[in-house]
Amino acid sequence: MLIIGLNGSPNKSRNTKFLLEKVMEKAAELGAEVSILEVPELLQTAKHSFCNVCSNPCSGVCFKGTKLEEAFELLRKADGIIFGSPVYFGTITGQLKAFFDKTRKLRGEKAFYNKIAAGVTVATSKYGGQETTMKALHDIMLVHGMTIVADGYLEDDCGHHGVCAHRPAQDDEFAIKRASILAKRMVEVCEATKALRKG
Repeated sequence: MLIIGLNGSPNKSRNTKFLLEKVMEKAAELGAEVSILEVPELLQTAKHSFCNVCSNPCSGVCFKGTKLEEAFELLRKADGIIFGSPVYFGTITGQLKAFFDKTRKLRGEKAFYNKIAAGVTVATSKYGGQETTMKALHDIMLVHGMTIVADGYLEDDCGHHGVCAHRPAQDDEFAIKRASILAKRMVEVCEATKALRKG
C-alpha cells in the first residue's frame, strides 16, 4: 500500500508539513509505504508553472522529462493521496491549484480514479477558513473521480471534513489527534478498495 502526501505550502517545514507528517507517521506504523511531495518545488521544474493549455487535449509536453512528471508517475501508483494546504484567502494555495491544473492529462486517463483521498489544512486562526479550503480540496478530488475519506474511524467517531488546525499546528492537540484517526481511516479504506484501482 502506497500513500502519498502533497504539501501544497511554500513552507517545507512548517504547519501543513507537520500535519502531513503526523498522518504519514501513523500510516507507516500501520504498514503503509509513505512519501511526501513538495508541490512548489515540483512546479518549478515544468516549462510553465501554470497551465496555459498549450495542447488540447493535454499531451503533458510542458512537464515531460521533469521532476513534476516523476511525481505524477508516483501518484499513479498510489493507493491514497493526502492533500495538504494552508489557508490562503479562504482557499488552497496558488501552487496547489496550479499543480492540479497540470493534471489534465492524468484526468483524461482516469489515473486517479478510485484512489482514496483526504485533506489537511491549517490557518492562522481557529475559524480562519479551514473548512472552505477543505471544500476546495474535496472539489479537486471529486473532479478526478477519487473517493474521499475524512477523519473518522469506527473505534473513535464519524469524524468531520478532514484535519483542520490553527497554527502553530504542533500546539493544536485536537488536530494532531485527528491526523492519527485520519491515517487509520485512510489505511482501512485503501485496503478495502484495492481491487477497484488500476494496475
